[in-house]
Amino acid sequence: MSPVRPFHRRRSAPVPLRWKIAALAASTACLVAAAVGVLVHLWTAQDIRSRAEGQAFNSLYSAMDTYRRTGTLVDGAELDPAELPATLRRPDDDARHTAYDGQVLGNLGPSVWGAQRVGGPGSRVLAVQVNMSSELHELRRLDVIMAVASLVALAAATPLAVYGAGLLGRRLRRVSETAGRISAGDLDARTGPTKGRDEVSDIAATVDLMADSLSRRLRIERRFTADVAHELRTPVGGLLAAADLLPPGETEDLLRARVRDLRGLVEDLLEISRLDAGAEQPVRARVPLDAVVSEAVARTGLDTEVTVSDAQTVETDPRRLERIVSNLVVNAHRHGSLPVQVTIDGRTVVVRDHGPGFPPDLLRDGPRRFHTGRAERGSGHGLGLTIVQGQAGLLGAELRLDNAPDGGAVATLRLPA
Repeated sequence: MSPVRPFHRRRSAPVPLRWKIAALAASTACLVAAAVGVLVHLWTAQDIRSRAEGQAFNSLYSAMDTYRRTGTLVDGAELDPAELPATLRRPDDDARHTAYDGQVLGNLGPSVWGAQRVGGPGSRVLAVQVNMSSELHELRRLDVIMAVASLVALAAATPLAVYGAGLLGRRLRRVSETAGRISAGDLDARTGPTKGRDEVSDIAATVDLMADSLSRRLRIERRFTADVAHELRTPVGGLLAAADLLPPGETEDLLRARVRDLRGLVEDLLEISRLDAGAEQPVRARVPLDAVVSEAVARTGLDTEVTVSDAQTVETDPRRLERIVSNLVVNAHRHGSLPVQVTIDGRTVVVRDHGPGFPPDLLRDGPRRFHTGRAERGSGHGLGLTIVQGQAGLLGAELRLDNAPDGGAVATLRLPA
């Protein structure tokens, strides 16, 4: 069927899923590289300090032993050096102690000091200093190497993530296209088997199962509608014949009008069932559009203004085109207000009234059977626009329903070139 364009807000173009997944993978890789880099840096720095403290202990032990035996200072040991940290200047016992000194002088530092009292309380302190500048220089080199390696890994991983996300995106796009075709009325659309056994395959199978169930239910509904309409045709015809036998009067006129309405409803139901089943085929011919539309308006017998701006010859099914135009004109008179105007411009036919306009749910969802959008259901059975939509789709025409800014419903039919 030809789509009815509802009002909708313009949305920005969506970001493809493949780029979202690639961005997520790149962000994850960056976080992992940063976390690993920080952990390695902290662990290495702690290891350097621990080894420096061990070296300070060993150097202090050797220097103290030599000093006590010979009275000489070895391994860079000093007595009460000026640079000694304050925490080591007055030890509380004769044990060996270490302290970290973060001071950097030129290329020296930071360092670890080891200190021990030479004698009892108040005696001098022998200290050794272990410089960590070379180890920390190696640590900075390690940081640079890890940063470069992380960037190289990220540059290699991002294209792979884009490629993998593209494969997933194509599978999802295939399912989305199938769902779109089903929602557009193609109940034979199926996704079919997809590669892999994951959630995408489950979604594809579910969409196909939904299409099968929906197609089956619609076939049952169409068959029921067609059967009911066909079975009602005979008794309705009998009622119409019986009404002709009644004596003239108000009762006969009322009964005849109701029987005619019932016959029109049955014929509409039969027409809709044939359109749904795809049993209708247009018989095309080259005809002047203005003549066909004017004839269709005249046959309604309703007061309608016809304006021709640009008359063209079109290739279409004139009978179905007359059916579309007459239904639109009748609908405008039934639900709108005068004046009702029909304008022909090129291959476009516009039918407008000056009533309350189309209801919002019709503009949003399109025509629905047995739904007039009005409180007084007696003014129509809601099949006119449904038939218009089906016939327009059969002709390949575009049907657009809008409301005019100054009030009134506007139905625009644009025939294909």
